[in-house]
Amino acid sequence: MKARLFTLFLVFLVFQIAAIAQTGSGKTPETSTDVGKSAKWDNVSHQGHSGDYLTGNVVVVGGVLPWDPVPITVTCDGKIRSTADADPKGNFEIAAAAATPTLGIEGSKTKPATEFVGCTVAAVLPGFDSTTITVANRTIADSTDIGTIKLTREEGAAGGAVSVTTASAPKEATKAFEKARSEWQDQKPDRAQHDLEKAVQIYPQFAEAWYQLGKLQQVLSPKDAGNSFARAVAADPKFVPPYEHLVPFAAQAGKWQEVEDDTARELEFNPRGTAQIWYYHALANYKLNKKDVAEASATKALAMDPLHTQMNTEQLLAVILADKQDYAGALAHLKNCLTYLPSGQNADVVKQQVAMLEKIVPDSKPDSK
Repeated sequence: MKARLFTLFLVFLVFQIAAIAQTGSGKTPETSTDVGKSAKWDNVSHQGHSGDYLTGNVVVVGGVLPWDPVPITVTCDGKIRSTADADPKGNFEIAAAAATPTLGIEGSKTKPATEFVGCTVAAVLPGFDSTTITVANRTIADSTDIGTIKLTREEGAAGGAVSVTTASAPKEATKAFEKARSEWQDQKPDRAQHDLEKAVQIYPQFAEAWYQLGKLQQVLSPKDAGNSFARAVAADPKFVPPYEHLVPFAAQAGKWQEVEDDTARELEFNPRGTAQIWYYHALANYKLNKKDVAEASATKALAMDPLHTQMNTEQLLAVILADKQDYAGALAHLKNCLTYLPSGQNADVVKQQVAMLEKIVPDSKPDSK
C-alpha cells in the first residue's frame, strides 16, 4: 500500500518538473506583448455594486515604480487573506478572497467591502518600506478607492527591487532604458528589446536593463533570457528580481543544489521572500533530502499565497509530510487541494493519493462526492 502511495507521489514530482519545463517558472508564462494589467486597466468594466471590489494606488516616494507589478497583500488577524498586483501606473484592485458561492446560493459571494473591514493593505517590494491602509467600514454607496500606499527606500537594506547600478548608468544608457520602458508599456516589445540591447551595450553593468531584456527574451529565446538574467546578477548580486527567473532554469535542468543556492541567496537579500521563491526553496531541499527545511519553506510559501497562484505548493507540502510519515497531515492538505485544483490529470493523481491515504489514516472518511 505504502509502496503504491510512494509511486503516486513520484508521479506528482514528475508533474512538478514537467510544469517547470513547460512554462519556465511553474506559472503561466508572460508573453513579450503582455505588460500585465496596466494596458487594460482603463478598459476594465466592473459589474455589480462597489462593494464587489476595492481599489487603490501605490507610489514610490521620490522615485518611479519598477517595471514589474508591485505585490499587494491584505492581512487580517496576522494572516494574509488576499493578494493582488499593482500595474505599472500603481493601480490595484482587491477582489473577494472567497471565489466560490457561499450559503449554497449561486452567484452569492463574500464582498471585500465587508469581508476585509479592519484588515490592513500594504505593498511588498524588496528594499522598500510600505505604509499601510486599514480598510474602514463602508456601504455600497461609498467609493471603492481605499487610498494610496507609499513606498520609501529602506535604510540599510541588504538588497532590493531596484539596482544600485541604475543610478550609475551613463545618460545615453538611461535614455535608452526609459525609452524601452515606454515602448513596453505601449506594447511594442520588439522596439523595447532593441533599446534594452542598446542600453546594455553602452553600459554592460546595467543590471535592471539586463533583467528586463531577459523578461522579453524568455518566451521565444529561453537560452538568451537565462544569459541575460545571469548578467543582471553578475552586475549586481544584491538586485533581487533576476533570481526568481534564474531558479526555474536550474530546476528544469535538475540542478537542485544550484536551485537551493540561488533561492537562499535571494532570501538573504530579501528575507520575506515570495511564494514562488519559498516554493522552489522547498522543492530543492526536498530533492536534496533536507525534509525539515523543505517542510518549513513549503509552509511559508502556502501561507503567503491564499489564492494559490503557485498551485503546486500544497501538493508538495503533502508529499513532504507523507515522506515524513505524517499521513494525516498529508491527507488534510491533499483534500484541500481538491477544492481549487482544475480538473485534469494532476487532480486525478491527487484523488488517487487521497484514496490511498484514507486507507492508512485511522478514522478518515472518503469524500461523499
